[in-house]
Amino acid sequence: METTKKEVKKAGFPVLFIIVGIILSSLFIFSFAQIAEGLLESEVKAFDSAIIDYLTTLESDRLDQIMILITELGSVWFVTTLSIITVLLLWFRFKDKWGVLFFILSIGVGGLLTTLLKHYYQRGRPSINPEIDAVGFSFPSGHSMGSVIFYGFIIYLIIRSGLSAAAKWSLSILGVILFLLIGLSRIYLGAHFPTDVLAGQMAGAVWLTLCLIALEWIEWRSKNSVRPMEATRQFFKEIL
Repeated sequence: METTKKEVKKAGFPVLFIIVGIILSSLFIFSFAQIAEGLLESEVKAFDSAIIDYLTTLESDRLDQIMILITELGSVWFVTTLSIITVLLLWFRFKDKWGVLFFILSIGVGGLLTTLLKHYYQRGRPSINPEIDAVGFSFPSGHSMGSVIFYGFIIYLIIRSGLSAAAKWSLSILGVILFLLIGLSRIYLGAHFPTDVLAGQMAGAVWLTLCLIALEWIEWRSKNSVRPMEATRQFFKEIL
């Protein structure tokens, strides 16, 4: 049976999401690899030093307190607490079993990947400070990777929700600002080099994107009669 225009339109978001996701994840993987490959090169060291030196000129007691507060928004205890709340809401309020599964998968495996990458590269930190979780290896930044995965998944849920367009845009932008500021706070507080933060954000984005692509695929297969390849073919036939 020929796929109808209504069905193609309904499948439009998953089609675009999966295609864009594959492209972006490829770019993120390439960016992470470039940073990791250049850890010992002078260009990377110069880049790190230039940003750290600039942030040093901005230091003040008030900004120190603000950055400490911001960095806590990406800490293990804070993200874990919000993750539990998110799982409970998805399970009991929205009855979204697939959302729960992939949210737990993204956060849990994301944390494991952070640990594995840190032990693989074994880069030392600019400074050690247990009060801001600045212990262990530095590359990639766990705060940055975890916050991209967590807040990125929340942004996805917001986009998929029934909120107004204005609310979706506002909350999504807020989420992006949050994980960017968390990364900045790690550099400012001396917990990470700038390339640690960038690599953490790239790695987090790769894993998040792969999880969301898989989630979209499963949701698509379970809720729509349109097969993915047929919908994709018809979708591009309609727009081209």
